[in-house]
Formats: sequence, structure tokens, C-alpha cells
Amino acid sequence: MGELIVLRHGETEWSRVRRHTGRTDLPLTPHGEEQARALRPAMEGRAPVLVLSSPAGRARRTAELAGLTVDATDPDLWEWDYGGYEGITSAEIRETRPGFYLWDDGVVPGDADHPGESVEQVGKRVDTVLDRVRPRLDDGDVVLVAHGHLLRILTARWLGLEPSQGRLFALATGTVSTLGTEHDRPVITSWNVPPS
Repeated sequence: MGELIVLRHGETEWSRVRRHTGRTDLPLTPHGEEQARALRPAMEGRAPVLVLSSPAGRARRTAELAGLTVDATDPDLWEWDYGGYEGITSAEIRETRPGFYLWDDGVVPGDADHPGESVEQVGKRVDTVLDRVRPRLDDGDVVLVAHGHLLRILTARWLGLEPSQGRLFALATGTVSTLGTEHDRPVITSWNVPPS
């Protein structure tokens, strides 16, 4: 069985300053492009049977710079829709909502482009991704290029945990992680590995 290789896109201006960046499609910063290029050695020698990317330009550009050819963009790989918190930091939210913690408190509705979604809704989206890619793992590695919170939730679901348990898996920009099995049970085989 192959591994599920998950790449978090490189840095954007908003990720650099920790703004919630769901559906706003920001480009990689120069540092983010360097991070993405630095992922190339981790991908060399692998021949994935499938490479899927979020439709976001930052994810597709990360895949390209990492030396990957994206087979398809998958709308289910979009980042969590942060609704009314799009573009705002947790520190800013806490000014009016003391003790705010995204994983417990969720988001508030936003405009038509950012209606917001719950962690459970994101969990359902990643479940559909996992249902589609699991059979392909019989043939080799599958690569997913996407976003921090989404990939954390996807990892929780891979492990059979509730979507909110994605809170346990910190994930930096421009990193590679691998999910696999041990004794036919889902495991994390590497996590949050920065470019070498």
C-alpha cells in the first residue's frame, strides 16, 4: 500500500501574520515560493499514482514548485471556510470574543463569498476525499496539496478521530507529512517535516 503524502502550501502574506485564510486566494510570498521549491527533494524518487490539489492558487503553485504535476483540482480540498472571520487573526477576534478558540467556538457567518462552515462540515468534505483516494493507495502513493486546518482535519479523519481532533496536529506552511498504515491500521508515518 502506498502512502498518503500531504503538503501544506507555502507561506502567504496572511499565513505569515496568522490571518484566517479560507477562500481568499492569496499568492505565495517569495519565502513561500522558496518553501515550495525546497519540497522538491522530498518528492524526488516518488512516483505518485495521483496528485490532487486544492483549487487555490497557493496550493497549485506549491505543487508546481515542488515538481509535481497536478492530476486534478478538488474543491473538497479548499481550506475551512472561516465565514465572518476571514482575514482576521484569532487575537483580533479575542478582542470582542474573549477566550475564542476556533476548534471549540467555530466561525460566524460572513458574506455570500464566505458563508462559513463548521468543523463537522469540513470533516464531511475530507471524508469524501479520503473515500476517493483510499482505493488508489493500493497502486502507490497519493499526494494532496492543500491547507493547514483542512489537512489537520483530514489527518484526524484518517486516524478515525472526530474532525475537531485536528487541533492536535500543528502544521506549518511548506511542510510535508505522510499518512500510512501499520498492521492494516491508519497511522501517521511522518508529520510537519520542513524542507531539507
